[in-house]
Amino acid sequence: MVSTYGRLTTPPRQSFFLFGVRGVGKSTWARETFPDATYIDLLDERLYQDLLADPSLFAQSIGHLAPGDWVIVDEVQRLPALLNEVHRFIETRRLRFALLGSSARKLRAAGVNLLAGRALKKTMFPLTAAELGGAFDLDRVLRYGSVPLVWTSEAPRDVLEAYVQLYLREEIRAEALVRNLPGFVRFLPVAALFNGQVINIAGIARDAGVARTTVQGYLDILEDTLLVCRLPACEARARVRERRLPKLYWVDPGIVRAVKRQLGPVTPEERGPLLETWVLTTLRAHAEVQELYDELSYWAPHQSQAEVDVLLQREREFLAIEVKSTDRYHTGLLKGLRAFDALPRLARRVLVYTGHRSFVSSDGIEVWPAGRFAAAVAEGRLWP
Repeated sequence: MVSTYGRLTTPPRQSFFLFGVRGVGKSTWARETFPDATYIDLLDERLYQDLLADPSLFAQSIGHLAPGDWVIVDEVQRLPALLNEVHRFIETRRLRFALLGSSARKLRAAGVNLLAGRALKKTMFPLTAAELGGAFDLDRVLRYGSVPLVWTSEAPRDVLEAYVQLYLREEIRAEALVRNLPGFVRFLPVAALFNGQVINIAGIARDAGVARTTVQGYLDILEDTLLVCRLPACEARARVRERRLPKLYWVDPGIVRAVKRQLGPVTPEERGPLLETWVLTTLRAHAEVQELYDELSYWAPHQSQAEVDVLLQREREFLAIEVKSTDRYHTGLLKGLRAFDALPRLARRVLVYTGHRSFVSSDGIEVWPAGRFAAAVAEGRLWP
């Protein structure tokens, strides 16, 4: 399959890991970027079984290559033991490796630190507005997401419905990441309902019918397989004591809707968390190629309805972003950003909404349509 869209990911000159959820386009990008590379696909079951039985076959297949040649190993997490040979060939033969995977969990357990300093770590995210260009459609992204596997399909709903089963089959069952598969299946839609919310371990455990300690392990699996991230609470010490529990965000609106089994038109109740999901993933994706921030968090004081959805810190400066899924502006939308104005070194306050007008409030808060936000991030104009 030929890639339709240019990706933000740029090829390093040295060996690297490239992680990303299934269907995000890692294999397509690697094949196009390194057309002359030796390609080893561990999803090829026959090859996988051969290497599992005799790992020395890996060395035999690349032993003839010259220094500087590239080797692509796809789904590297399926055989972590190959990293020993990768390490050896980097050191002794100066080969370069693109190591693709959808999870770092098994690699960490097998000692990926052996490659510390010898292989960079990069992440590929669903398609951003900048990558989609003129094809970008926010309403479609919020309904179906922008994972290339889904975006390029003529039947995105069907593909998304199959995506969850693919994840359970290839990531969870095949890699034996959980002992209690029925419990994990019950947990998934409950965790999806918490998208954009403060994580409530007790509530998730109760609704999924599993132990609290089990929920924590399941959340770790979702994070390790790159489906979610936990956005920490900022302790900015502005005026009042801040909330300390993290929020849960899925990587793609379409995936979280598929896990909830809710793929019809986006409801008003869904739209806010889904828009926040898109904003956060946009920031994380561009941070792979730009120095957007040193830390990413949210801010919400105790005993207050005020909140700032995303807080970026770069060196000693802060940039606050509030996200609202409304087409109509009113001053009440600025409540959280106004409550945050006491923080020293606050470089910019931005309200991102789904309306069309851009302007600045009387107290200096900038109001941006979603498209302007995406363009500012892509063009490096997010910070003043």
